[in-house]
Amino acid sequence: MNNIFQAALSGKKVEKPIQSFLFDEVDVPASTWDETATKRMLDELFTLTSQYKSSKSYFKMLEFVTNFRKYSLFNAMLVHIQMPGAVFVAPPLRWLRDYRRIIISGARPLIIPQPMGPAMFVFDVSETEGDPLPPEIEKPFEVRSGEIKGQLEKTIENSQRDGIIIKRVNYGSQQAACIRSIVNPCHTIEFDKSKVIIRYELELDENATKESRYASLVHELAHLYCGHLGTPYPNWWPDCRGMKHDVVEFEAESVAYLVCMRLGIDNPSEAYLSGYVNNNEQVPSISLECVMKAASLIENMWRKTLKARKIDKD
Repeated sequence: MNNIFQAALSGKKVEKPIQSFLFDEVDVPASTWDETATKRMLDELFTLTSQYKSSKSYFKMLEFVTNFRKYSLFNAMLVHIQMPGAVFVAPPLRWLRDYRRIIISGARPLIIPQPMGPAMFVFDVSETEGDPLPPEIEKPFEVRSGEIKGQLEKTIENSQRDGIIIKRVNYGSQQAACIRSIVNPCHTIEFDKSKVIIRYELELDENATKESRYASLVHELAHLYCGHLGTPYPNWWPDCRGMKHDVVEFEAESVAYLVCMRLGIDNPSEAYLSGYVNNNEQVPSISLECVMKAASLIENMWRKTLKARKIDKD
């Protein structure tokens, strides 16, 4: 056994080049993505192949990604593309160090991006053998919190970064939330020591539960970050105004489903998407890149305080 694996099993500190193999990248922000490469890969996958064109296959992909909650949305999707039946993946060192399991001969490696590096190989639990599996691997998808803690407040705080003002109103039972552009924006707020122009007004129903308000907030933010209201600057998010209503709603519902289900929150998007699957064989002509990037950004908005955006002056 080489020194790397001996150190892993003994619990000794391993130098940074070895730590780069560890799979824990939930804090990687959407802004670190290679935007051009991501768009090319996801949208070409969606438009040029039949892998996710059917409603059922698309919904199964969303379910899969929501279950891989410890991994970034993007990497969870890459795992699904390569092995739809995967349950729990990790690199060889982590399997050996944390679970005392080794990769079986002839195992199929899965490739995903590596923090501070080009790529890394991970293997599904089905490709390992060794000690008995702990509960988080045998039944990794069972835990559902179903309760919002500080995610709502943190997301509202980070919304100011894009000039969004949140208002709580009494909607009654017919509406839960609404976002609109402000005509002739002129007022500003301060975020991260920067002056931000107030461009959008987002209303939430004050009578709804905290979980419902969060789900509604995510849905409205999805409309913004998918470009349905346009964009102040092209390097912030795309300008996708003028799309058909079914495409706009399907993208927003997909984002809300991904973000909320990864937090274990039941939300109306689940019923919307499952109903769509039952009544439509094909998904509308959405941008899978927009859906995944918007969901990743919104998910990151409750994890930490984000930095002020850079304005593209070109």
